[in-house]
Amino acid sequence: MAASLVNPALLGMFEVVRAKDPDDLSGTMRVTERVVRSSRVYTYQLRDRALWRMRFDQPIFTLATRGAGSILASYVDSSFATDVSVDGDEGDLFCFTTMLAGHMRLEREGKSTTASNHVGLAWRPDPSTRLLISDDNARTNVFFKATELESALEHMLDDNLRHPLVFETHLDWRTGLTASLKRQLDFVIQEFQQEDGVASSPVALASLTDLLVSLVLRGATHNYTDRLATAAGSAVPAYVRRAEDFMRAHSAQPIRMSHVAAAAGCSLRTLTTVFHHFRGTTPLGMLHSIRLDLACAELASGASGASVNMIARRYGFTNTARFAASFRRRFGTTPTEMAQRASIRGTLTLPIA
Repeated sequence: MAASLVNPALLGMFEVVRAKDPDDLSGTMRVTERVVRSSRVYTYQLRDRALWRMRFDQPIFTLATRGAGSILASYVDSSFATDVSVDGDEGDLFCFTTMLAGHMRLEREGKSTTASNHVGLAWRPDPSTRLLISDDNARTNVFFKATELESALEHMLDDNLRHPLVFETHLDWRTGLTASLKRQLDFVIQEFQQEDGVASSPVALASLTDLLVSLVLRGATHNYTDRLATAAGSAVPAYVRRAEDFMRAHSAQPIRMSHVAAAAGCSLRTLTTVFHHFRGTTPLGMLHSIRLDLACAELASGASGASVNMIARRYGFTNTARFAASFRRRFGTTPTEMAQRASIRGTLTLPIA
């Protein structure tokens, strides 16, 4: 299984540390975290003291890491049972671990969770963390910035978090969205081994990260899972409401969909997905409808005194024929007819001198 997911020949894109000498593990080995600056230090120590003075021809430990965007991916294998402790600052990353061979026990704050073939781990590396690694062990880790996940969660809830995000450590890879999450984490490891993969494409990486963050928050159980389920059952997500509010507020200005996504607090891909699901149209289609509605309201009131062409241009319709056709399809009348009716109403209500 390990060989199918991680190809040692393709680890050239990773920063790789290999150790043949147990003395290299008895001290400290600083893991380079390119996602964020950190003073965290991981200490590895072989559990069998008889091995401490032995020398080996082949590496007994391999650590490979690669960071891109807000993701850090790592592959670790070790020949012998090893204890790992974490020193340094408080954890500013969340880690999701998949076992390829052997098992690993996570101990934190008096609780213990064992990862194996069908069980993964969700954990936050910090000084309270201890890992007990089995013989002949191989695993992958995908790290995310804590701020990335917490910010996305706030947008999903449309509310500020009152407590830090905390995940349950146990992940059952065989069920529901958690199984989908594992497939995407495996995909990250495979792509990060490629020179021209997703990690080398900022646009593709941003889309993948957005999908992963959503799966992490919906597929892994945490202290906001119940609230998130309630929010998901609401009529319209906050993303949609914020996007539509932004469109209405800036309808008379040039708008790029990337600006709408930024105002909504999500990626353009997510924005397109939620509009398709909840509105049955694209964000651009919704902007078109909003501008038609506002143009219709102005024509119907007659208050501005502007011509049909002026109102059309104000809301971004530079082709008057297309504007008229779209207007008729939506409202069953032409812009000119709407303006004429407004003019007649205004004449009938003029005071008699």
